[in-house]
Amino acid sequence: MKQPVDTDYPLSEVPAGARKGLWSTSILLFGFTFFTATMFAGGKIGLAFDFKTMLWAAVIGNLLLGAYAAALGLIACRSGLNSVLMGRFCFGEVGSRLSDFLLGFTQIGWYAWGTATIAIVLVRLLALPESWTMPLMVLFGFGFCLTAFVGYKGLDLLSRIAVPAMLILLIASLWTATRDIGGLDGLLAVQPGDSLTLGMAITMIFGTFVSGATQATNWTRFARSSKVAVWASLIGFFIGNGLMVVAGAYGAIVYQQPDIVEVLVLQGLSMAAVVMLFLNLWTTQDNTIYNFAAAGCNLLRTERRRLVTLGGAFVGTLLALGGMYELLIPFLILLGSIIPPIGGVIMADYFYRHRGHYPKLAEARLPKYNSLGLAAYVLGAACAYFSPWVAPIVGILVAAAAYIVLYEGQRLALSRTVLTQTDAR
Repeated sequence: MKQPVDTDYPLSEVPAGARKGLWSTSILLFGFTFFTATMFAGGKIGLAFDFKTMLWAAVIGNLLLGAYAAALGLIACRSGLNSVLMGRFCFGEVGSRLSDFLLGFTQIGWYAWGTATIAIVLVRLLALPESWTMPLMVLFGFGFCLTAFVGYKGLDLLSRIAVPAMLILLIASLWTATRDIGGLDGLLAVQPGDSLTLGMAITMIFGTFVSGATQATNWTRFARSSKVAVWASLIGFFIGNGLMVVAGAYGAIVYQQPDIVEVLVLQGLSMAAVVMLFLNLWTTQDNTIYNFAAAGCNLLRTERRRLVTLGGAFVGTLLALGGMYELLIPFLILLGSIIPPIGGVIMADYFYRHRGHYPKLAEARLPKYNSLGLAAYVLGAACAYFSPWVAPIVGILVAAAAYIVLYEGQRLALSRTVLTQTDAR
């Protein structure tokens, strides 16, 4: 009996009939970027800069992040492929499993952190017994994956409900914070207590969610047009992620607290805090485990996306139970080095080598390993890891430049070989 086709197309291009408009694509990405961890990055920036400088850091960092997501989104829309499927072209049939593993690993790490976070914070907010923490991790570990199990339609439905609700709560909180600090004059009068360079601030903003931007192609490939893909990426990563950074900075400036949930509690809105926490994490967690399933399906070459989703939720829950919550900072540093170079190689391969057009994946004759892509990735990741500057951006630029140089070197070597053989005849 023939299995029904998965309408999320885990191993093939998204057909024209399954494409979505700007509202559907952008609200899904908007919900994805509404993430608690981004607020912590904003909080650190809020403590280190005056209000105007903080806004400049947020604008520059999120504009760079949005531009990166939009470039990959453009490729995803034109090709109908996500980042892990594009990886077959730039890393090879077998070599692409490296990017599958890395992208899947980062998402399962985020899933574990989010699962642990909601259980720990709920126990504290609701004054529940400590013994409830692990059972709640199991409950949310599997509960958060339900909309991802359904697929794009499930993610879309949740985002349409959750994003407006979170925006209302966020605006109400920011309005209250502005009143508590004494208006704009009071906000501008606050002097920073910590020290941080503008470059470090941009690195934090860009690096916190660059892994998500690299895998946003899982949804921008559903975009109806290139314009929709680009605008949805900018709305999600420039505006959505920007709001999270500014909200975290606001809380840090006014209440010395970057977490919007804690801010709502301080404002006397405890029930709103529980609602915000739940919606904030669910809209990111389901997208995260969906990303894991996309990488897992390509790694295992299976179309059983729902089974891979459940498997990922199981692994993520185990990591949460094992203490992943305590490893956020080193995990973020690692992500800023190993993930962005993948996007750099993909962009160089698509725009330079393939001249803006991939052949159909099912018809393409691809090598097991694309040594150019793998070498460029290693160079980009190494430079990002040791860079004193904005590590994610260094990784993207070095990986892209290295791929182009290596490709041109290979092409030149092949031309010389052909000329030599021709002369010998």
